[in-house]
Amino acid sequence: MDTGFLISAFVTLFVVIDPIGLAPIFVALTAGMTQAQRRAIIFRALVISTGLLTVFAFTGEQVLDFMGISMPAFRIAGGLLLFVTAFDMLFERRTKRREDQSEEADAPDPSVFPMAMPLIAGPGSIATIILLVGQQPDVAGKAAILGVMAAVLAILAMTLLASGLIERALGRTGVMVLTRLFGMLLAALSVQFVLDGLSDVWAGMG
Repeated sequence: MDTGFLISAFVTLFVVIDPIGLAPIFVALTAGMTQAQRRAIIFRALVISTGLLTVFAFTGEQVLDFMGISMPAFRIAGGLLLFVTAFDMLFERRTKRREDQSEEADAPDPSVFPMAMPLIAGPGSIATIILLVGQQPDVAGKAAILGVMAAVLAILAMTLLASGLIERALGRTGVMVLTRLFGMLLAALSVQFVLDGLSDVWAGMG
């Protein structure tokens, strides 16, 4: 297993899920709740989102085959989707959309919506996990990607548990700066996905 690929996979998933950017949204969703209630919401949201991402990791390619979509085509489409996400992050549209989604959650328990989906297991992270697992032909490689996903979600759990401290430490300006930095990294990685897809198409034509 290529260590460089694992690092790239970690960075990609970390940027797409954006644990630091989710922290202030989580604070807004759970305003007035006790620490015990927040922990319960974090646990449910992570269990649901982990289940969703795992299902897509193992069945994503089969669904694509059934619909007649090749992995290179999906890799290009996924790269374009990630680029849109990066663009939104760079120009604050992603933060605004997440805030709008959080305002739609009228139920007292936001663990399923909007936390688990679409804020954690959203279109970007689902496309990413399918793309990453699709690049690993053996079981060990796929398991390694799931391990990377688990590591990112573990970091997310820690940031959510410390979300109040993070928000006070960084302030709104600090969160905005980090979001833009992550957006730049994601833009570069999304272009790489597109280039890899085009390379596969070119190789198939040769």
